[in-house]
Amino acid sequence: MNQLTADDLIYGYINGIFPMADSDETLYWYSPDPRAIIPIDTYCSHKSLRPVLNRKEFEIRINSDFEGVMVHCAAPRTDEEGTWISQDIIQAYTELHKLGFAHSIEAYKDGNLVGGLYGVAIGAAFFGESMFYTVSNASKVAFHYLIQILRQRNFQLLDTQFINDNVRRFGAIEIPKTEYMARLRKAIASKARFVEPDVEHLFLR
Repeated sequence: MNQLTADDLIYGYINGIFPMADSDETLYWYSPDPRAIIPIDTYCSHKSLRPVLNRKEFEIRINSDFEGVMVHCAAPRTDEEGTWISQDIIQAYTELHKLGFAHSIEAYKDGNLVGGLYGVAIGAAFFGESMFYTVSNASKVAFHYLIQILRQRNFQLLDTQFINDNVRRFGAIEIPKTEYMARLRKAIASKARFVEPDVEHLFLR
């Protein structure tokens, strides 16, 4: 296919598909069955995370360094081979971010970006893409605040695509593709705003 664009991404998400790159950076589109989601209303932070939250160890920002989060997420990891986040994917999602559809939640310590996540918001659906950390608990804290935002803004669906140990610890479950598509259609037809246009700054300390 030609170079991935923001329009391609929007079309894909509203139709239940998403791109990933192979080791040679060839893009493929996926639509898992079953599909992994995290129920927004039933998420509860793990007891071990509560002291970290109470101590306010991290400064949390929204959309302060979207591309930086993606670059960190694309970096090689010791427990995985390669990455599915190619340069084309970074460019396309960064363009989607500029259009107001893609967002990052970032954890900072001593002024340094040490963890975070990014995803796509369309209607009342949020599609979680990837997360990273260089300091323990940083990505978990970022996810905790993602859930708070989704609850405050009345989001209906948090898609995590595939089930794995990483998303299971946040309460991910699998549902049939037919059920996912029904939830997706309802969510994208609903109105929700991830952040107000003038709130692209420090979120919580």
